[in-house]
Amino acid sequence: MASKNVEIAREYFQAVQNGDLAKVGELLAEEVVWHQPGANQFSGEHKGRDAVFALLGGMMEASQGSFAIDAVHALMGNGDLVAAPIHFAGRREDAAMSMDGVDLLRLKDGKIVEMWLFSEDEVAEDAFWGQ
Repeated sequence: MASKNVEIAREYFQAVQNGDLAKVGELLAEEVVWHQPGANQFSGEHKGRDAVFALLGGMMEASQGSFAIDAVHALMGNGDLVAAPIHFAGRREDAAMSMDGVDLLRLKDGKIVEMWLFSEDEVAEDAFWGQ
């Protein structure tokens, strides 16, 4: 089961890197719960596929289309959980952000049902995204 979940997570990150929102949507459960860290305008718990798409769209808008997430090391599976070491970055006219993090995905029936995100510098991430 873990290897199948790792493959699904790998497909998710590839779709994100390619900007393939249709594929991202296929991999997210309708009732997905997304835990965005920090104390910025995007922080908190986002429930449902539409809310996650709104979140990602807001991040793309705030970063003038530059926000990117890349899985940078091997994904690690443990049952229905997959840990993904990532690098994420964004920039706009007056600011830039580039840091490592970890995304922890929970999968069920071939879909991502929950995601927790961790960043190496929550303060700097908050400063980039703003209130």
